[in-house]
Amino acid sequence: MTNTYAIVLAAGQGTRMKSDLYKVLHPVCGKPMVEHVVDHIIGIGADKIVSIVGHGAEMVEQTLGAKSEYALQAEQLGTAHAVQQAEAQLGELDGVTLVVCGDTPLIKSETMQALLTHHTEMKAKATILTAHADNPTGYGRIIRDEEGNVLRNIEHKDASPEERNVTEINTGTYCFDNRALFEALKKVKNDNAQGEYYLPDVIGILKAENARIAAYVTDDFSETIGVNDRVVLAEAEKVMRQRIAEQHMRNGVTIIDPSNTYISADAEIGRDTVLQPGTMIEGHTTIGEKCTIGPNSHISNSKIGNDSTIHSSVVRDSTIGSGTTVGPFAHIRPDSNLSDNVKIGNFVEVKKTMLGEGSKVSHLSYIGDAEVGTHVNIGCGTITVNYDGKNKFQTTIEDGAFVGCNSNLVAPVKVGKGAYVAAGSTVTKDVPENSLAIARARQENKEGYATKLNHN
Repeated sequence: MTNTYAIVLAAGQGTRMKSDLYKVLHPVCGKPMVEHVVDHIIGIGADKIVSIVGHGAEMVEQTLGAKSEYALQAEQLGTAHAVQQAEAQLGELDGVTLVVCGDTPLIKSETMQALLTHHTEMKAKATILTAHADNPTGYGRIIRDEEGNVLRNIEHKDASPEERNVTEINTGTYCFDNRALFEALKKVKNDNAQGEYYLPDVIGILKAENARIAAYVTDDFSETIGVNDRVVLAEAEKVMRQRIAEQHMRNGVTIIDPSNTYISADAEIGRDTVLQPGTMIEGHTTIGEKCTIGPNSHISNSKIGNDSTIHSSVVRDSTIGSGTTVGPFAHIRPDSNLSDNVKIGNFVEVKKTMLGEGSKVSHLSYIGDAEVGTHVNIGCGTITVNYDGKNKFQTTIEDGAFVGCNSNLVAPVKVGKGAYVAAGSTVTKDVPENSLAIARARQENKEGYATKLNHN
């Protein structure tokens, strides 16, 4: 089997983005563009990936990590010059090399594989990924002979009026015989207005040597979009969002309004789950089967079990069990773990807390830095007082305990198994198992006092 390599062009600064963030790191559906590209290359089983980095090299390397090797293009001297920087890693290898831009996040693994397969079947030295554009202005045109063979690739500015009527365009993605690529790169000149070395010139060099040049046409022009500014970034986001939604719907997820639902490229969602409008699912989130999410819920890097409901709430970096309900208007902050059949009600905030099976925090409470056992009832307005201005402290509430409404549990403190805390208590000492804690001032009634106030 032929070895397959890939070169990702990711060295451009992206000045048209008008951003401090390096262009290929701008996210599409929650993931940097260049990571989309590299993940799709990994999807075809490439033996080696080399990303060409320049501006923001360290950030790109931090983002991709071990997914890729790297070569530095210290000076931005054109796309051919960029590819040439990978010679130390690839120049002496036999095989086929895919060259793709790091700002084309919509290109699919299936399309890359089809390009490589066509290249091999045609026994070509170079194969261009092409597409038909409704408006090809600005794109290089693919000129074929009567048999459909590729004669040349010509830039728009150099094309004749007849050639400009051609709608088949060069997308900027190629595959090459690896050794032929690096030999031809040595012959590329920079005698052009920009003084740069252009990768499309390799096609002309190989053609002049009577090498076979092929072209594979993708039927989805949107895959070829290169993101150069914020307008195109939004277009890419829209296309990918629709693509992701369609994939989940075909896998059995109900999305009420796909145009108003935002799903990360890395999210996993079980069948018969329903996503209501306004739902946003970010990062590496996993949602089980038969859940209801939304409307207007925001879930990020979290895991949710089966048959759970997240209604108009925020869940971040947490785990939620099966049969659990959250919301409306609840906030599950990072490092929280809600077991099965837990109930978190309206205007409840949970942070860095474990809640055992069947426990309830139904209304208007803050539970932070706590370990809560099974079948605990926490009343309305309860607060775990976990912060003294310098340090955070733990609250423990054991199985079967009942905490009355408007209670303050001043950590570090423990409420024992089966214990009760009377409503309105401020608990500063541990409550023994099966005890009742009452920590409030004794009520006094001043008879007639209201009348006296009213007369004043």
